[in-house]
Amino acid sequence: MRKFENQVQLVKYEVLKEVARLTFRDQLEALYVRIPNVVDPGPEPRFRCCIHHERAVTKERIRMAMGGTPAIPGVVEVLDSACDQCPVSRYKVTESCRGCLAHRCQASCPVGAIQMIQGKAIIDESKCVECGRCQAACPYNAIVDNLRPCMRACPVDALSINAQKKAVIDYGKCIQCGACVYNCPFGAIQDKSEIVPIIRKLMAARQPGAPQVYAVIAPAFASQFNYANLGQIITGIKRLGFRDVVEAALGADLVAVHEAGELLSHLEDHRYMTSSCCPAFVDFIHKKHPQALENVSGTVSPMIAASRLIKSVDPSAVTVFIGPCIAKKAEKALPDLDGITDYVMTFEELLSLLDAREIRLEELAESPMNNASYYGRIFAGAGGLSKAVVATALKLAPDSGVKAVAAIGDGIKACDKLLKLAKANRLEGNFIEGMACEGGCIKGPVSLHHGAKDLKALEAYAKMALEEDAISATRIFEEVEIDLGRTLEKELA
Repeated sequence: MRKFENQVQLVKYEVLKEVARLTFRDQLEALYVRIPNVVDPGPEPRFRCCIHHERAVTKERIRMAMGGTPAIPGVVEVLDSACDQCPVSRYKVTESCRGCLAHRCQASCPVGAIQMIQGKAIIDESKCVECGRCQAACPYNAIVDNLRPCMRACPVDALSINAQKKAVIDYGKCIQCGACVYNCPFGAIQDKSEIVPIIRKLMAARQPGAPQVYAVIAPAFASQFNYANLGQIITGIKRLGFRDVVEAALGADLVAVHEAGELLSHLEDHRYMTSSCCPAFVDFIHKKHPQALENVSGTVSPMIAASRLIKSVDPSAVTVFIGPCIAKKAEKALPDLDGITDYVMTFEELLSLLDAREIRLEELAESPMNNASYYGRIFAGAGGLSKAVVATALKLAPDSGVKAVAAIGDGIKACDKLLKLAKANRLEGNFIEGMACEGGCIKGPVSLHHGAKDLKALEAYAKMALEEDAISATRIFEEVEIDLGRTLEKELA
């Protein structure tokens, strides 16, 4: 039996696998009839109140596997039928209430939702607007906050609750980091999938003269399929129909060299520069720290760099990034990057495709991996990006003034603090690494697992590299013209 991190991941996988299976067989016309009965055979439900509710949720998961709702601007959506099990009211009065004479909770409520009944405070749920003033006012801490997990996880307060007590995403605030997707205990928030068009491109590539499909795999893959060797994973991806598998770490080497040169130039007129590899971090700067935009690196991400590298060799290529990140689905569609990386697939989705084709990784022969450097491969862990960029900058110009210690934004809250310090001219270091996910990309929301051994697996993979550093790894591309710049002003226009 395949082991899953939790039951949410299991049910999501089951739907994705069945959609993939029907797509490979060209039988999608029956998916809404067949899949609910396969995933939820009944007669008893596994998780919900009844089998009918369970199948209704499965149909919404099918819709997300088919690309979600086009009219919704974000890459994550709330599944209406699945969002119904969280506490109805956020604030509750506990037994600690002493029925004091002050009644500060009642006086603080702006909508008159608190009454005193038999010496105890009672909150009228129909009136409560969840402002939290009563909790702050209570001298006994007798009012508890049952903040929903999705709202607690969101680093930018983009989630609220509507009149039907359903979660609502404010896409004007959302940075597509996927924290809500990973933290919802009922899987009621999910990312849109592109597996159907990806599979169709893979099937079409079998025809003579058809565009070939290339995979760009994130270095975080080293920590994912722990039951197979890394070379077997590469072979398994090729078995799906991909012409070749290119390490995103090779793109990271290109980025490290380009961004190091940019850093040296940028510091001639500015106090610091930030990374630009994490699209959720860049989006966060746009929405929360626009004054820092002039200090954001203009270098593309490793995903874009690797895709441009592939298309410089094969202009008709179709590129698919495979990784642990939801925000990459938003990045590839940005105005100045659209069409470079054609599709994004998560590790969860990759597993579904492999199992739909009954490809057993552990039984395959190993394929060689593209030769990225140690520095390119450690981009996936917190601190790895800055280590690569700073080390490269110091090698290019040892007396440049680049500080050997960078400021590492490990998670959005840490990034927020660093950007505030930079604004106040109190930043230590002159390069900020911004990562939306705590721990780095290996802790992305759609990773197969988030274990304590992930960083060790990444380090072992990085040490397999033959090249000493990013400069050595990219010398082979000196004759190949690859545009590694981006136009940040166009983003989110």
